[in-house]
Amino acid sequence: MTRFLAIILLLLISATTQSATLQVGAKQPERYLPLLAGKKVGLVVNQTSRVEQTHLVDFLVSRNVAVQAVFAPEHGFRGKLGAGEKVTDGIDPKTGLPIRSLYGKYKKPDQAMLNDIDLLVFDIQDVGARFYTYISTLHYVLEAAAEQGIEVIVLDRPNPNGRYVDGPLREAEFTSFVSLDPLPLLHGLTVGELATMIKGEAWINQAEELSLTVIPVAGYSKTVDYELPVAPSPNLPNSTAIRLYPSLCLFEATVVSVGRGTAWPFQVIGHNEVTLGDFTFTPQSMPESAPNPKLKGELLFGRDLRDSVIEGFNIELLYAVYQQFEEREQTFIDRPDFFDLLSGTDKLRKQLSEGLDPTAIRATWQPGLNAFKAQRQPYLLYPQ
Repeated sequence: MTRFLAIILLLLISATTQSATLQVGAKQPERYLPLLAGKKVGLVVNQTSRVEQTHLVDFLVSRNVAVQAVFAPEHGFRGKLGAGEKVTDGIDPKTGLPIRSLYGKYKKPDQAMLNDIDLLVFDIQDVGARFYTYISTLHYVLEAAAEQGIEVIVLDRPNPNGRYVDGPLREAEFTSFVSLDPLPLLHGLTVGELATMIKGEAWINQAEELSLTVIPVAGYSKTVDYELPVAPSPNLPNSTAIRLYPSLCLFEATVVSVGRGTAWPFQVIGHNEVTLGDFTFTPQSMPESAPNPKLKGELLFGRDLRDSVIEGFNIELLYAVYQQFEEREQTFIDRPDFFDLLSGTDKLRKQLSEGLDPTAIRATWQPGLNAFKAQRQPYLLYPQ
């Protein structure tokens, strides 16, 4: 065995060992159950909120925790709704607990929703991209809790894209639910680290009033390759989609399909008029993940990215596809306002229009990324 292969093998063994010993916050009940004793508890959870194979709601109810309500983010309490679909209030048939939507009329809990709550537990798996809305729900939950004097416990989970800090920073005028905090597109933080940063940097009203506890992931570093045990949303079904999502999400504001309505969402790209590659697919309606996908029923010509080396935020892919449309004099970005909200800035769209190459575009991000890395340093909980 060559020295190079031996090093690779040792790294793989180390990563496997770390992953095997890793314990998410929810799997450390001895650290948080005492904090829930005698409290009226609200749970901000979805299908990823599990203790082994048991949903956190069922686990806490079985431990006689006084759970008062479940608060559901985008995709719903059971995670079956598609992107952007309204989440409605309801009743959990298993426990009889009320389900209160945080992705419908209200994205921030109001006073009436929290009247009977002493403490909120947040336990949702994130994927590390600024536009993934679970962290926007976290922001609003922290702010509501600070304003109403309610404690918050965050049960932390790994960031599967945690080794990357990349992409443009969100500028203030492009604040939205898909870009709520001044983060780069890939921020490299877990939800626990982000919660402490949101409080520490006073990105919410009355941040100094917030009582926040984070239960960290045991045995975790940002270099660990963490395989998510439960899909975080319907169109991120596996680790490949999660790896590619930061690079492909901006295509949602273009005429290009990212594979919604196929077996490979966020793993392929294609178009019916501009040939992007020799891989073909046809999006179809899928009720639970893509009821009405882009270019439904059309034969698309594109690229299968499942075996690609694309990681982080790959501006090169976006640039290459943009150039193919420019050569055909066809519109690529058909929703510029949405593209800017996802980007967190209008500079990226303008840079593409002006013909800046990926190296030049990346260079414009570096001062902001360097400043952000220094800013986030006090809030890091794990080795890098």
